[in-house]
Amino acid sequence: MRPPRLRSRAATALATVGLLAATLTACAPPTTDARPLVVVSTNILGDVVEQLVGDQTRVVTLMKPNADPHSFEISAQEAATLREADLIVSNGLGLEEGLQQHLDAASASDARTFVAGDAIEVLAYSEGDAAGMPDSHFWTDPAQMLAVVDALEPALAEIEGIDPDALQSSVADYRTELDDLDAEMTDAFARIPADRRALVTNHHVFGYLAERFDFDVVGAVIPGGTTLAAPSASDLADLVDAVEETGVPAIFAESSSPDRLARALADEADIDVEVIELFTESLTDADGGAPDYLTMMRVNTERIVSGLTR
Repeated sequence: MRPPRLRSRAATALATVGLLAATLTACAPPTTDARPLVVVSTNILGDVVEQLVGDQTRVVTLMKPNADPHSFEISAQEAATLREADLIVSNGLGLEEGLQQHLDAASASDARTFVAGDAIEVLAYSEGDAAGMPDSHFWTDPAQMLAVVDALEPALAEIEGIDPDALQSSVADYRTELDDLDAEMTDAFARIPADRRALVTNHHVFGYLAERFDFDVVGAVIPGGTTLAAPSASDLADLVDAVEETGVPAIFAESSSPDRLARALADEADIDVEVIELFTESLTDADGGAPDYLTMMRVNTERIVSGLTR
């Protein structure tokens, strides 16, 4: 027979284990959500999808706030979630460089996929190592995002469990929001004089905005379409010449990329150039300046207008 003290310790240990298990169970996320699962690569598209489907589906966005879409990666658990999706929504056009192998594997396994880049009028980079390659940053033009929403609606409607009437209503509401945004941006950019309509950024992210709203992309501190590239000394020298020639009053640095190079360029040019942060490739968390796509675009518009009209 076990001594009383040992029986007491054993009982205490069992009680502790039981309490710990109950606590972990209470803290664990629910695993019985029966709603359809939509997995989205970038947080910009994740926000748009959430606006369209509301609470009809479980939307899992892989890219965290303030991340770089060119370099973010996912865990094994997130990769497994990707394979379980009723629909996978991605940007495409080479944007998700760190995620592409998982997207390719999901596509090869016959998962249902929607690639936003297939729904737009694709522009090509005009200079640098990426010249001639597709530009993946379509969302800087709200009209292109509208084309994505129009193409996304039927893909979402095919998911079992989606109420097509509710989806149609939410899509109509969001289309109105995008139309309003487009009109606001058009009016705001019209205030910028013709000789100030030039953009210098960390890397080439404003091709679609420039095409839509008649800007000249003077150059980028990082050549090409990816933040994974690095500028050479000649790249910086050429850009200094362009900045001095055009007299742009501001350089725009992206929130997802360090602005050290943009500031170095401003210093090297030895002219009065302000470095202004924009939210271009990633949303922020709820406490940041760009918690959703519409807010991000409005904030960027205001900062571009302010920077180029000062």
